[in-house]
Amino acid sequence: MNQGTDNGLRENRRSDEDTRPDDELHSDGTTRSDDGIRGGLLRRHRDFRLLWCGETAGKFGASVTGVTMPLVAVTTLHATTFQVGVLTAATWLPWLIIGLPVGVWVDRMRRRPIMLIAAAVSLLLYLSIPVAAWSGALSIGLLLAVALLTGTAVVFFQTAYTAYLPSILAPADQPEGNAKLHGSASAAQIAGLGSGGLIAQLAGAVNGMFANAATFLVSLLCLSGIRHREPRPVRTERPPRALLKEVGEGLRLATRDPWIRSLTLFGATSNLALMGFQSILVVFLVREVGVGSGTVGALIAAAGSGGVAGAFAARRVAARVGTARATLLFELGFAVFALLIPLTVGGAGVLLYVAGGFCVSAGVVAGNVIKAGFQQSYCPPELLGRLTASTSFINFGTIPLGALLGGTLGTVLGLRAAMWITTAGVPLAGLILVFSPVRSTRDLPTSPLSGTRSAALPH
Repeated sequence: MNQGTDNGLRENRRSDEDTRPDDELHSDGTTRSDDGIRGGLLRRHRDFRLLWCGETAGKFGASVTGVTMPLVAVTTLHATTFQVGVLTAATWLPWLIIGLPVGVWVDRMRRRPIMLIAAAVSLLLYLSIPVAAWSGALSIGLLLAVALLTGTAVVFFQTAYTAYLPSILAPADQPEGNAKLHGSASAAQIAGLGSGGLIAQLAGAVNGMFANAATFLVSLLCLSGIRHREPRPVRTERPPRALLKEVGEGLRLATRDPWIRSLTLFGATSNLALMGFQSILVVFLVREVGVGSGTVGALIAAAGSGGVAGAFAARRVAARVGTARATLLFELGFAVFALLIPLTVGGAGVLLYVAGGFCVSAGVVAGNVIKAGFQQSYCPPELLGRLTASTSFINFGTIPLGALLGGTLGTVLGLRAAMWITTAGVPLAGLILVFSPVRSTRDLPTSPLSGTRSAALPH
């Protein structure tokens, strides 16, 4: 989420064919090579390429499910608007329940095995939906259970994945790595959303779960092929309350440091509004606008393509105007266009949703690219898992609340009124950054916890 010389972390066990004479191997495990000879990360860094493929496949499958799961609830089980909102909330609820301790556990263990187990669990859970449908046992309760359990697997995977990336990439490569991962994730989401509606139309919404299960199989194979092996964490005797102490370290870092606190508070507020309208978006397009199942996926995919544009533009805009100013531009300036979404009507009026959704997606993804690079360079590596979990606990913790809010407002006030209220919250959330240190500087800090270590961490 920089141009010049690229650095890449080599695997501990390097095969002869991976060794290039033009690479200089340093004592820290990184290599420096000329961009013109080696090219970008996807060309020259095998482990990153596998991680990228696995993550992209997982995002594609998750996006298919993002369309097909609500369609299963709406078209097969005839769920109410509130039930669809609860279904979305269940996916994110684990961040509130286990998000904080997971960060501590991730810092204590190797990250790749955690990711492998989480992917395998998700694979089995998504396969259970079509199996239950064939046996006549499919119900809203089962969908809620699968959403809750797969959401739990995501907590482990995402926390481990975020902390794992810096271990295979040197600092100079991390901006490029973040941009590629966020960009490909957005592209995969676009393809998945479009495919989700098409799969639901051709094969049925329930059978769409097979596509998601297959992508987790791909993710498993890719992660298994990574050669880099993390060092075994040093086991130390911990007092009974060590878990609470380490959770507290992450929370102090997230809440006391002015930079991280501002970005985290903004993220939490923004996610509340974003999920508020996204949780009822499928219902809004089908029942209020009158769009067919196949077209729903295509429209959401078109709007989501803004994420690819945002990932592509993030580093370039940040290099030109500064990372802090670019954050304001993407997170506040682009967010205003969310107000086009409630204006959506049938026919050519669906272009209002596409335009609004495109801008919102571009702003969110570009902001995430910049934020990820900032967080990885600013936070000490030994605390990255806890920081990720703590900020995610706060950021993602509002997502189930937003889903419930959207479902409740849609039931009480109607779908269009609910869309107006929730989309208005997207640009309003950006005002938090205006009244933060982000407004008064060109660039976000890059040195680890400059001037805030003593305030954020225990002595």
